[in-house]
Amino acid sequence: MPAAALRHRNLPHLLLRSRETLMAHFRPLLAEQGLTEQQWRILREVVEQGPLEPRQLCEACSISSPSIVGVLARMEETGLVTRARMAHDQRRVRVSLTAKSRRIAQKLVPLIEQRYELLERALGLRPIQEVYDALDALLARTPRAAPATAGD
Repeated sequence: MPAAALRHRNLPHLLLRSRETLMAHFRPLLAEQGLTEQQWRILREVVEQGPLEPRQLCEACSISSPSIVGVLARMEETGLVTRARMAHDQRRVRVSLTAKSRRIAQKLVPLIEQRYELLERALGLRPIQEVYDALDALLARTPRAAPATAGD
């Protein structure tokens, strides 16, 4: 029996392929600094917003809660972040940059901005802005998926 015909393109796969194509421009820069993609997402978020709690980093960086525990532990071991309990609630932790990670960010930011400028020249500023706008709208308007149940 032939498979059912699919009317729609595989949007999640298309987005994944687009991500991989774009990340190929940035991975070498991260590798030169000894960073993984997850580590860079965390550093970038803390650079942009200041110290954050792990749960905030999970959401902002699209990293699962179980994964972020290990990533942050390795980042702390290598001197990229510090974790400190909050004075008003000892159950909560705030993740901050170290001098080492600030130096890495100072090196990386101009290099990453150069890559974006190359992409803008190759693709055009307007098409890139249209992609940003479309993705922002997709994220804002797409209903959250219902959690899976045991019978699914």
